[in-house]
Amino acid sequence: MVPDSSTVVEWRGYGGPWSSPGSRRGARSWGRGGATGVEGVRTLGGERRNELSFEPLVVEVVRSGFVESVHQAWVFAVDAEGAPVAVHGDVAAAASPRSSMKPLQALGMLRAGLGLEDELLALACASHAGEDFHVAGVSKILVDAGLDESALLCPEDLPGDTATAHRVLRAGGGPARVTMNCSGKHAAMLATCVVNDWPTGDYLHPRHPLQRAIRATVEELTGERVAATGVDGCGAPLFFASMAGVARAFRTFTLAAPGTPERRIADAMRAHPAWTSGTSRPEAALMRAVPGLMLKAGAEAFDAFAYEDGRAATVKIVDGGQRARVPVTVAALRALGLGVDSAELEALATPPQFGGGRPVGEVRVRGEV
Repeated sequence: MVPDSSTVVEWRGYGGPWSSPGSRRGARSWGRGGATGVEGVRTLGGERRNELSFEPLVVEVVRSGFVESVHQAWVFAVDAEGAPVAVHGDVAAAASPRSSMKPLQALGMLRAGLGLEDELLALACASHAGEDFHVAGVSKILVDAGLDESALLCPEDLPGDTATAHRVLRAGGGPARVTMNCSGKHAAMLATCVVNDWPTGDYLHPRHPLQRAIRATVEELTGERVAATGVDGCGAPLFFASMAGVARAFRTFTLAAPGTPERRIADAMRAHPAWTSGTSRPEAALMRAVPGLMLKAGAEAFDAFAYEDGRAATVKIVDGGQRARVPVTVAALRALGLGVDSAELEALATPPQFGGGRPVGEVRVRGEV
């Protein structure tokens, strides 16, 4: 979660070597007038919520009545007024939100002049499954910018959707950049460069004008200085921020006035959940189950969401165990009074564990958020 103090990620170009040392310094606290660090988490008005627990949540993996594994989860949740109602773990420490930062990256692009219709804007925020409509959307963004797949700097990958991947392989195909789950973001980055007459060959460099614009947007929305800069799985710069800061950023999207770039992103993601993930992905199911919810998952089991009235939360499974992520996110939603009676959420709350092809256990959150 927190970069080691000796960590240095270095890129060259744009005036010479540039490095981002890791930091153990706590991110600036949540809200207005809050103090630094977990002990200083405050409401937006500055009042301490002393009744909050800072212990991590525990997620149990149960098989045949026995707990065979456990995960720890960090959670930060706020009510519609922005007051913390759940704090589990060191939510003020520098964290790696991974793809949960994509809406913030997309906002930086919109502010820089990117113009995309709603489905393609949702795709720019996506960790998509590589289904046919995702690939067609990525190709359209590139073609409209006068580019093709060769301009993408993300790695090649098979579609994340199993059926689509099998079909590609049966047809003699293989991994491709356009089917990599971050290709929508990369295509949008390239299109933003074209609009601004910025170079496209090194659009992932942290000092490229595009990435500098995105970094400024991240710092504005989180209310924090970027704690460290790493490299995401797709090769793009990864800006570290606290879980509290990311929750604050997500509230900004859903509380924004209609027609603003922030609200356009929230509306696009909520209207087209399959474009932000995949037809059968749990992230799409969560947004369908709770109308008005904007949610984005990240690698290593990170989730961030905000509801239309400002209720918001971030979730991180400490060991990166994805099987624990959705149950904790459902628990966080319910703690905020969202989707309490949803049958679809109930099915996601305790995913089954199988033995011999039949359910013999479950993944469950111990206690309440």
